[in-house]
Amino acid sequence: MTNKSRALVFPPAPPAHPLEQLRQFTSARIALHRTGDSLPTEELLDFGLAHAFARDAVHATFDTKAITQQLTAAGLTCITIESASPDRATYIRRPHLGRKLDEASRQRLTSLNLPTNPEVLFLIADGLSPIAPQRYAVGVIQATRHLLLDWDIGPVVVAEQARVALGDEVGEILKADMVVTLIGERPGLSSPDSLGIYLTYQPKVGRTDAERNCISNVRAEGTSIEQAAKTLHYLLLQSRQLKLSGVNLKDNSALPPPLPLADPSPSGNTAIQ
Repeated sequence: MTNKSRALVFPPAPPAHPLEQLRQFTSARIALHRTGDSLPTEELLDFGLAHAFARDAVHATFDTKAITQQLTAAGLTCITIESASPDRATYIRRPHLGRKLDEASRQRLTSLNLPTNPEVLFLIADGLSPIAPQRYAVGVIQATRHLLLDWDIGPVVVAEQARVALGDEVGEILKADMVVTLIGERPGLSSPDSLGIYLTYQPKVGRTDAERNCISNVRAEGTSIEQAAKTLHYLLLQSRQLKLSGVNLKDNSALPPPLPLADPSPSGNTAIQ
């Protein structure tokens, strides 16, 4: 009996997905092929890896020492505080504790003798992705500070185990006109390091999310540091002028400036220039 070599026969490649070209514009999971009733092995492994990155981001260590060193090198004074959440596990299970200060931090802020009430106060918080503020927060503050030449800016507060609303209590204690909280957003399966920026006018305990403005998705693959700083600068100027923030404060920074009003003509009528 003789063995005859047989050529391997592979199944034909699946046809191109009709949305395949859109994948070059987004990291979202679109145009996924199927293998029978399941995803292809490559797509399944990619999903598992992205899920692992998201989980790691939530539990990452927030290196407050490195951030304070960056702030000091940039010529900014800073103070570190902690929320009432004693550890990461409690922070995740009991979100309300991340929205208020622990007693030691409250006393530390109360004892500060600021020469004036700051017009704006920056707060860097770990949130649900400590790697996000670690990578982008100081850069956003530096870029924004260069646009706020005549503003009274308070010390940068670095908060651990913090939620967005912690900035309300901090801003109220330090009597700031506005507080800007830079915090790690909840990781997505394609964005584990997304930074969110929240602006609140006249912060005080009890402010709602409707009273804040948000700039989201600040990261290398999303909103750039420069664009975030420009948008934040616009919102700060408008907030100071209109004395509000939240749903009534719109980001119209991308709109063209209004046309100038026409000068009155000698006859008393106005003419369009």
